[in-house]
Amino acid sequence: MKRRSFLNRIPLMAGASFALQHVPIRVMSQHSPFMRLAGQSTNDRVIIILQMHGGNDGLNTFIPVEQYDLYYSRRANIAIPAKNSIRSMIPLDSTLPYADQVGLHPDLIGMKDMYDRGRMAIVQGVSYPNNNGSHFRGRDIWHMGGGPDDYFSSGWVGRYLQQDIAPMQYPDEFPNAACPDPLAIEMGSDVSLIFHQNNNIPLSISLGSNPEALANLVGELEGFTDEGFDPRGKPPSFLDDSPYGKEMNWILGLEDKSEDYAARLYEIYSRSSPTQVSYPEVYPFNAPASSLRNRLTPQLQMIARLLDGGGAGQGVKTKVFLVKIGGFDTHASQVESYDPTMGSHAALLYHISSAMRAFQEDLRVRGLENKVLTLTTSEFGRRIGSNGSYGTDHGTGAPMMLFGAGVNPGVYGTNPDVTQNNVQMQFDYRQIYANILKDWMQVDEQVINNDIFFGDFIQGPKPDGGNYEPIPLARQEITSNEAFFSERFRLEKAYPNPARDYTNIRYRINSPADVKLTLYDIQGRPVKILVDEHREPGDHEVKVHLDDVPAGIYIYEIAAGILKDSKRLIVRK
Repeated sequence: MKRRSFLNRIPLMAGASFALQHVPIRVMSQHSPFMRLAGQSTNDRVIIILQMHGGNDGLNTFIPVEQYDLYYSRRANIAIPAKNSIRSMIPLDSTLPYADQVGLHPDLIGMKDMYDRGRMAIVQGVSYPNNNGSHFRGRDIWHMGGGPDDYFSSGWVGRYLQQDIAPMQYPDEFPNAACPDPLAIEMGSDVSLIFHQNNNIPLSISLGSNPEALANLVGELEGFTDEGFDPRGKPPSFLDDSPYGKEMNWILGLEDKSEDYAARLYEIYSRSSPTQVSYPEVYPFNAPASSLRNRLTPQLQMIARLLDGGGAGQGVKTKVFLVKIGGFDTHASQVESYDPTMGSHAALLYHISSAMRAFQEDLRVRGLENKVLTLTTSEFGRRIGSNGSYGTDHGTGAPMMLFGAGVNPGVYGTNPDVTQNNVQMQFDYRQIYANILKDWMQVDEQVINNDIFFGDFIQGPKPDGGNYEPIPLARQEITSNEAFFSERFRLEKAYPNPARDYTNIRYRINSPADVKLTLYDIQGRPVKILVDEHREPGDHEVKVHLDDVPAGIYIYEIAAGILKDSKRLIVRK
């Protein structure tokens, strides 16, 4: 096939992607600012943006505990049961003020585990001023990093990385030893505004293949075999400096770039080991057939393998990934008519929760969890009241979620007022992005304000009064989350200790758990079972009688879900 055939396909290929292990992947153009970051970044941190297409219903994701009766009255046909049900909401955090406490959808067990381990944060009421509830306009606004009256041709991520454009020229000087990898990868086949920079369109090449065949198929693409004269399809040399000539030379470089990147990603994928972690594949309960398969799992598995690359820093230096999961436009049949805890929305929440927990464990096993932070985005939330079709209509504000070892865990903001029609905005979405750039990617605050968001969204005056305040969503230094954990799960020192006839042992749990508290002698032999029963979240105390326990040194140990701890007890007679 002649190279002219390749050029004829450019309009189609410019918006496509190639596939690894049947996962479509978009590689950002070398012409984009992402290419500078491999050699110039001051850290090896990665952002994953998890896009929830359609507008997620935040109220059935995070149920307002204090307002539960009002919540139920506004959406009785889809409301998640509070308690006394096999599938009821999961209390998230009893240490929060009561007005801020939320219950998780029963299929968010994975999120509950990540939160308790200090690997998750929730931001309530995220939106933008005058949210119009439009899918396409809303998505553009979130991607461009502007307001409702802005029409930027660039995206906030593109502008962020544009500050680091190298002096090298595309395509002649890329790839190179410093920048061998694509620095932005988008899963799927859409062209997202989020990565655009001014006067530049992100570009990718479409190769439908699995990793084993990828390298061979690159060479078989139309246009990669020369036939006869005019092998490059180039215009005369005197047009090289003309706009036409420059554009043609740029286009002709695309086929070389597609070959380079396909081979590079295949090489990295091939030398990385398959995951040792079990990822979820299907939703285990009732939902429409189109919602059963977990479409997030292969995307996250792919990212873990590409970042690993066989270990020892051999993975891709990609800085930003965009993954997607659709189906959140739940106007009808959001839940099953016979059970509001099941259905299409439940399946989607399960897919995110279970896949993200597996991904975090996969990163941990590969020694990568301190590098990666994931945040969710959705163009809007849903109305507070349900409709007659077991669904919810377009709304405004919604919660965002963040995952990773570098997250400052907790709940930011408070529950929405469910007497309203819509979830009111507590945080401008640009606040979230700006604070992530400042703390996680360590971008200078002045650059964020002047060149990325064109406003003081980290701290500064709000248009409607008051001031934006810094939100510590991510940590500049990765340290232990022990303080967060111990506020919610802990075994305390016995008192009195040393003890004679009795002692008191206190413990706290933040989740319902089967609690077993055992007393062992110094040789590790069990002496006495002190507690062996199910306990609800909160502070608990047990009085231990020691009349039948000889003097000596003992160890008391607790096993209660994720809480496993032991302490010393001295008994004197």
